[in-house]
Amino acid sequence: MIIFKNVTKTYSNNVTVAKDLNLHIKPKEFVSIVGQSGTGKTTIAKLIYAEERPSKGQIIVGGWDITDIKPKEIPVLRRQIGVVFQDFKLLEKKTVYENVTFALEVCGAKQKHIKKVVPQILKLVGLEKKGERFPDQLSGGEQQRVAIARSLVHMPKIIVADEPTGNLDSINTQEIIDLLLKINNFGTTVVLVTHNRDVVNSLRKRVISIQDGVIISDQKDGKYIL
Repeated sequence: MIIFKNVTKTYSNNVTVAKDLNLHIKPKEFVSIVGQSGTGKTTIAKLIYAEERPSKGQIIVGGWDITDIKPKEIPVLRRQIGVVFQDFKLLEKKTVYENVTFALEVCGAKQKHIKKVVPQILKLVGLEKKGERFPDQLSGGEQQRVAIARSLVHMPKIIVADEPTGNLDSINTQEIIDLLLKINNFGTTVVLVTHNRDVVNSLRKRVISIQDGVIISDQKDGKYIL
């Protein structure tokens, strides 16, 4: 599903944040990528959904070599990968329903399809009764569920969640993690990027630990060891 072969990423200031990474994430896996701030874990996430390109090495996602992906091909890739961020990135002047709908509209989806899919997705994330509310009328956990709903509208094979609970309290954090587990149980590969030790240790899923741009541990049913 996701393969890194000897991947290195060096930025223009000559700072290398990923060093000769070799990684294989299989379909339907739930994998946590952990490490302290600035250690390279977010760069790995960005390499997966092609916001960044590798300086060296090869990246394959879903059988597609995206190492030198063309700009016009990125939207096609992003329909296979749902991305969830720490800061939600919702459109404040649009309702919950409109925020989720917008992700389909920009790709030219027909209204018939939108009217079928969006209510299903909102029900999945537990927001079927809050479609007409605006983001500032929601809790932080609810806003993140809207963001997750938006990431699901294309029925992606992969979800990349970069610090999705970073702005949430412990109760909302657990709700978001439970939702990601639910999505994973449907067969979607989930890549969780986090520094939350409690979350990772409670999951008992595969844990890849990053330090100074290098994989120092890759454990099945692992723990946050840093």
